[in-house]
Amino acid sequence: MEQLRGLYPPLAAYDSGWLDTGDGHRIYWELSGNPQGKPALFLHGGPGGGISPSHRQLFDPQRYNVLLFDQRGCGRSKPHASLENNTTWHLVDDIERLRQMVGIDQWLVLGGSWGATLALAYAQTYPQQVSEMVLRGVFTLRQQELNWYYQDGASHIFPDKWAQVLSILSAEERKDVIAAYRQRLTSSDRQIQLEAAKLWSLWEGETVTLLPSSTAATFGEDEFALAFARIENHYFTHQGFLTSDDQLLKNVPLIRHIPAVIIHGRYDMVCRLQNAWDLAQAWPEAQLQIVEGAGHSTNEPGIQHHVILATDHFAGK
Repeated sequence: MEQLRGLYPPLAAYDSGWLDTGDGHRIYWELSGNPQGKPALFLHGGPGGGISPSHRQLFDPQRYNVLLFDQRGCGRSKPHASLENNTTWHLVDDIERLRQMVGIDQWLVLGGSWGATLALAYAQTYPQQVSEMVLRGVFTLRQQELNWYYQDGASHIFPDKWAQVLSILSAEERKDVIAAYRQRLTSSDRQIQLEAAKLWSLWEGETVTLLPSSTAATFGEDEFALAFARIENHYFTHQGFLTSDDQLLKNVPLIRHIPAVIIHGRYDMVCRLQNAWDLAQAWPEAQLQIVEGAGHSTNEPGIQHHVILATDHFAGK
């Protein structure tokens, strides 16, 4: 059997700060690795998930200079769980401001799940700024993808866990779960918000890995759940603020020249393998790596292995 690659050793950020967007948000960012290394950008999932120290460890610290940031409203960015001026295109603008702040021309972009969505949106807007792409757990925000995970699909694989999501909804509300949760997550009553946020967030935390994980409980922590659920639901209510259901697939010709690796778990229940397959069909130059025995999370050993192989490859190792 192939020896699986593990994370690089833990390391601290060598610089960090906040970017004032000028429209009410302060974006937390950090740089890690080698200041003279190959520039790279890490995009976290959710939207609303935030970065963690382990994300730094997906890159060789001797060869990469990596920027990570908490997207609007989550992690250490302020204001917490804010939906104001918080759209895909605000985030794309934030990324470009951060690139200019660091003072580099091009960077490798790595994104997983919603991070892959945002990576596609950014690259299609600024293709000249992206040197390579690593996309994990592909999510293109089509209505069929939202229906699968929040209406009728994954619910058949996890009926016991889906029952918890439905537990606070009336029979009528269950016809449109995203809309019903929108009402609660934007309520003026914090307790109503929090009850809905924990149920929404734990649904993902408990289905994101192939096998049950002890990390699922963190999805139910108050502050994380509020940002994660409110921001995700906000984006999904608005179909990611895209102009068409297939915008990200339709615009693949804008980025086909960019070297790319697409990594997807065979048994990903959050984002079906079909998503990655459809992207690869539109982008034949990209390398599609289907990971057997893996679900959705970067923490899946096989997923982690292939992500690190990809970053090593693009570092010239």
